[in-house]
Amino acid sequence: MKMGSSCCPDFVSPLCLLLFFLAGAATGIGESPVLRFGRNGQFKVLQVADMHFADGKTTSCLDVLPDQVAGCSDLNTTAFVERMIKAEKPDFIVFTGDNIFGLDATDAEKSLDAAFAPAISSGIPWAAVLGNHDQESTLSREGVMRHVARMRRTLSRVRPPPGSFDGDIDGFGNYNLEVAGVDGTRMVNKSVLNLYFLDSGDYSTVPSVPGYGWIKPSQQLWFQRTSSNLQKEYRSAPAAQKQLAPGLVYFHIPLPEFSSFDASNFTGVKQEGISSASLNSGFFATMVEAGDVKAVFTGHDHVNDFCGELTGIHLCYAGGFGYHAYGKAGWWRRARVVLASMEKTEEAGEWGVVKSIKTWKRLDDERLSTIDVQTLWSMTSAGRQRRRKIPRRS
Repeated sequence: MKMGSSCCPDFVSPLCLLLFFLAGAATGIGESPVLRFGRNGQFKVLQVADMHFADGKTTSCLDVLPDQVAGCSDLNTTAFVERMIKAEKPDFIVFTGDNIFGLDATDAEKSLDAAFAPAISSGIPWAAVLGNHDQESTLSREGVMRHVARMRRTLSRVRPPPGSFDGDIDGFGNYNLEVAGVDGTRMVNKSVLNLYFLDSGDYSTVPSVPGYGWIKPSQQLWFQRTSSNLQKEYRSAPAAQKQLAPGLVYFHIPLPEFSSFDASNFTGVKQEGISSASLNSGFFATMVEAGDVKAVFTGHDHVNDFCGELTGIHLCYAGGFGYHAYGKAGWWRRARVVLASMEKTEEAGEWGVVKSIKTWKRLDDERLSTIDVQTLWSMTSAGRQRRRKIPRRS
């Protein structure tokens, strides 16, 4: 085989899975790590979309070249995760749904354990949200998320923490994570980057509305309150400079606004239609109004991998990752990386607030090629945009 993930040990057997968990335990790292910028002033996120893991080495690959078919299985997906972790050395890993392909997974728990095993054994904190296929095996949607939330090194939650939101919230896997400043600086106890995770649903439950699910009003209310509280807390920091801590949002099904782009105003490729919900629930407007969100990252449409900016927010696909997911023969499976970098203050000589957010993609070819490097947001460009929006009156 000529695929980047050609050497695949069998991580699906019970013995090998046990070794993975023991390797994670050997790191001596606790179950609830704190997300924090490194001493180099950077925080890197690896996004893995649509693994579609099923039953390991017995699960065949889809949409690969004829000379790549023999021996290709879920284990190629496992090897790709490992290669990405080794190459990028991320601070955090996000799995954005369809982590398993329920229709072909005979045991959901075993498939989930195998799918996330490389992340667990790496010792790197990770989190996941649900797609529209995760619940189609032997666990319900809630059951899948509960199983994920019990796994080692995960920061995933079934629901927001008790006391953080009054009332019921739709879906399973709505939560936020805070990324603290560099250890030993004034921002050590402040979240300088906020990560939001939402359950975008699976399929519509309204008979008159066909197609996929959407982010419901209760989820949007939770997001609004969480964002507002985080902004108030951040502005109390001496080094915050009256800015908002930037936010990144992760979920599975793209918003209808992803249809706003064509080849003239995005970076990447669009090779299939936008499979969003047929109903626009208004979550994009909710994020614009909140003011802190700089980018949204989804999966679902495997052969789209573009990023486009709309009203100050980048809408980004990761591109298909898994080998048991549909794709395009000859078009490499891929992952998206996001890098947030802090500025160093002249007066204090220490790391302060986030100054830029960049992204790129890595391909599962022989070189793990990096493509489409772009800046999603920077303090300088944000300042220019604010000045342009204030008209001068004569």
